[in-house]
Amino acid sequence: MVAAHGRHYRVQLESGELRHCYTRGKKAGPAVGDQVRILPEGRDEGVITEILPRRNLLYRSDASKSKQFAANLDQLLLIVAAEPEFSADLMGRALVAAGSVDIPVRIVLNKTDLPSIDSARSRLRPIAELGIPIVELCALDAAQTQARLGDWLQGRSTLLLGQSGMGKSTLLNALVPQARAATQAHSEALGTGRHTTTQTRLYDLPGGGDLIDSPGFQAFGLQHLTQHEIEQGFPEFTPAIPHCRFYNCTHLHEPGCGVLAAMARGEITAERHALYQRILAENDAARKW
Repeated sequence: MVAAHGRHYRVQLESGELRHCYTRGKKAGPAVGDQVRILPEGRDEGVITEILPRRNLLYRSDASKSKQFAANLDQLLLIVAAEPEFSADLMGRALVAAGSVDIPVRIVLNKTDLPSIDSARSRLRPIAELGIPIVELCALDAAQTQARLGDWLQGRSTLLLGQSGMGKSTLLNALVPQARAATQAHSEALGTGRHTTTQTRLYDLPGGGDLIDSPGFQAFGLQHLTQHEIEQGFPEFTPAIPHCRFYNCTHLHEPGCGVLAAMARGEITAERHALYQRILAENDAARKW
């Protein structure tokens, strides 16, 4: 499936034909990147009857709803920028979501032409020290963008994810020159006018592979994750956890906790541990509610 807008979907058949499809009932719908079976209707429509087994699914969730980003991903490209100031909390949550389903992440620091770039670099340093690759570029320079990301994207299915205002659309247009025209045509096909920020759309990359563009986000709940899945999003916890005295340690207050000991030694930052605490507290509160 190559596009989703609400309960409207765009499915590309093996022949290359595109069909405007929908689902029946109230089951969770497919995500962009899913392989689906459809029952054709009319000349260019269809009903999605089955979602084939997925390798993974990246999504966020809170007490009231969940938002699917994409399925069957090889990697995540997370966009931040020098301006406006990005949220370390939201970035950390996206990293946890990807880590919980073993999706590799690369961060793009955009708008390197702005004077505030040094401040952004400083704020990203704790993430770089975790071994997460960070690529710096100015997405307005299409040639530079293609040179720095092209090889990493080629032959893979990649989700483009970021807060609003990070320059994600500019980056997409640099990597997929036909994206602007394709997005407008898709918008007209779905009857959604000129506004495309609520759509998720898959584009074929010129060198092979797929790039999935998703709407900007301002919240990132993780209430679908267990404690163990949350831990997977904090790779700096991994060497410390075997040293916990209790097998069911929450890494919050227990005596003999390897994670708290590592934080006391400066091996885990207080900011990252505070994010871990917030996520656990939110999920615990949601379960009690």
